[in-house]
Amino acid sequence: MTTALARRARVPAISRFGWLMGLYSENHARLQRLFEVSDLGCGTYVSAIGDGLDVRLEVMERHAYTSEMRMSYGLIDPQTGMADPSASLRLYRDARQVEATHCYAGSRWQDVIGMYPPPQRILDHRLRMNTFLGKWLQYLAERGHGVATLHADEDVLKIY
Repeated sequence: MTTALARRARVPAISRFGWLMGLYSENHARLQRLFEVSDLGCGTYVSAIGDGLDVRLEVMERHAYTSEMRMSYGLIDPQTGMADPSASLRLYRDARQVEATHCYAGSRWQDVIGMYPPPQRILDHRLRMNTFLGKWLQYLAERGHGVATLHADEDVLKIY
């Protein structure tokens, strides 16, 4: 009887940093498909689908290649007074990436990773934040949020 040795196919490994950059690209595609954010000017926008959980998107600054945004529901954490959940986003139009720079889902980043975390913990936290953002954007699309439900909020109340 002959013995056949199975050859293992070498699959290129992706680094954690490469994975994070992939998440940034996926989140850009999701956010662009959902709200066409590259075309939005500074201001506050609301997406309402009639379920009582309106999504608030605030474009705070718009530069030549980047935009700074916040996305949240209209819900306020009674202990901190912050929008919960919320995400601070940086859109890179030229690179077609969206980075969640801060997320608030019941706790601040300092409470999660400490004041002076090692680089590995920061990378892990960024992976979790951007995975959260991707799942949130997918959930919003499945619920029916989109360009058709997004409108400028003229009577904006600052909740941040």
